[in-house]
Amino acid sequence: MRAVIYARYSTELQREASIEDQVRVCRRLIEGRGWTAVQVYSDMGMSGSSHLRPGYQKLLEDARHQAFGVVVAESIDRISRDQEHIAAFHKAMSFAGIPVVTVAEGTINELHIGLKGTMSALYLKDLAQKTHRGLEGRVHAGKSAGGLSYGYRIDRQVLLDGSFTTGDRRIDPAEAAAVVRIFQEYSAGLSARAIAQRLNAEAISGPRGEAWGFSTISSNWRRGTGILNNELYVGRLVWNRQRFVKDPVSQKRQARPNPPEDWIIEDVPDMRIIDQALWERVKVRQGVIRETMLRSEGNPRLEEARRVRYLLSGLISCGCCGGGYVLVGKRRYGCANMRNKGTCGNRRTIDREALETRVLEGL
Repeated sequence: MRAVIYARYSTELQREASIEDQVRVCRRLIEGRGWTAVQVYSDMGMSGSSHLRPGYQKLLEDARHQAFGVVVAESIDRISRDQEHIAAFHKAMSFAGIPVVTVAEGTINELHIGLKGTMSALYLKDLAQKTHRGLEGRVHAGKSAGGLSYGYRIDRQVLLDGSFTTGDRRIDPAEAAAVVRIFQEYSAGLSARAIAQRLNAEAISGPRGEAWGFSTISSNWRRGTGILNNELYVGRLVWNRQRFVKDPVSQKRQARPNPPEDWIIEDVPDMRIIDQALWERVKVRQGVIRETMLRSEGNPRLEEARRVRYLLSGLISCGCCGGGYVLVGKRRYGCANMRNKGTCGNRRTIDREALETRVLEGL
């Protein structure tokens, strides 16, 4: 019997040796059954709640081509922790006539799928709740719950046991100056797009060292995203504004807003970068712009609007900078980096319908 091994570990708290440990116990089982191990499929640092894992997908592909006769794993939750995915995996292996055997459970059948699938789903839910609880405690202590806002840097202090503190940060003078400038220029009447283009022209690095875009500056006021909406700049730490749910089709996370009563708010005056008067002026201007846009013809429900997707949406790129080509008017595509960031000199645009016609005729 030609046997293959699947091994996986999910978090940075584990190590690559975890894969070796799983393979070792699987090889012991294979040798005890008198089978022959022909290949090892593995995924390192990848969650079992997702099926978009290269090793896992290669295993499925080879199974469809009858490349082996049995799948061996340490336990069923190494293959997947998602009830739907583990059931689909079992169906696929059953159809191909390939048994699944684990060190912990033995030969897998429908009973294992139901019980272990339920236990894995409950484990993930319990893990999420405990993680959320721990992060909430850090926020109440005035510490970061994850991520680092522009204008700050990580502040790690050595503890007595040799480890380092976590969640502490301090103001970065250079980035804080850029934040103050953004607020001042917006308050003076410049648009977010114009500010981004100025910052890029002066080679001032944005968050994560990337170029500035108008969405980096203004983004979504309801969710508190974007430089102009980050209340940390006025010494207020707001957490749990939104939660993330996974789209079962695309497997991508989508943000969903939480009700205001679920928000966790703590005052952190040491983190203030913007004075209150400047913050209020910016909020007033944002409110005026929103009211104007909501009253304008053709935008009756701007806050609930969704961008229209066309045939080639998201598929076109600029031949000069490699950035996306997006609608820069009602009918024409143009370089997003040129329009939003000023980092590309390509000013060519093309009619949407003409481009679609050329592509379809070529096909």
